[in-house]
Amino acid sequence: MDIHLEKRNEILAETVIKGLKSRNMTGYYAKNKEEALKLALGLIAKGSSITMGGCMSAKEIGLVSALKEGDYHFIDRTKLEPREALLAAYDADIFLSSANALTDDGILVNIDGNANRVSCIAQGPKKVLFIVSMNKICSDLDSAMKRARNIAAPANAQRFDIKTPCKLTGKCTDCKSQDTICCQFLITRYSRHTERIHVILVNEDLGF
Repeated sequence: MDIHLEKRNEILAETVIKGLKSRNMTGYYAKNKEEALKLALGLIAKGSSITMGGCMSAKEIGLVSALKEGDYHFIDRTKLEPREALLAAYDADIFLSSANALTDDGILVNIDGNANRVSCIAQGPKKVLFIVSMNKICSDLDSAMKRARNIAAPANAQRFDIKTPCKLTGKCTDCKSQDTICCQFLITRYSRHTERIHVILVNEDLGF
């Protein structure tokens, strides 16, 4: 990465972390995937029960593999019935997620199809750990919503065997397709519970 862009991201991360703190959330900055993995494991106690939504960023930094191989109770939702997986997630010590977008003053934006991810972010698991790449930082809530709808959602749609306009056009048409993955929108502007939400900002492009 260009040294000037790296410095810019480091400075921007300081602003985001201050914004998160003002919203009773805790932020961290990692210069690369390896540093992000070390930070994440430092926030997860041995023996913890852990689950996740479809968090590609956690996989990309090697966190999922480390948890499966380590002294942790990783709940693999793909091996459970949907409702069983959801109830297990609500009772977990740690829920892993990324964000579709994050404003530079600390507001998290997420879109979901079945609400399993956004519902766990909102309440349930004792701690929520976000892995968020710096390319997802937006200047305000409006641009964060646009990023979530026009970049994250169309890219995410490519992963599934669904028929949505965004999968064909690459942009949001505010559809009401039966297959839409934009059913629930969650804007997290404040955490009432201290030490519940932790956000690791990573100076690499991860996820969507």
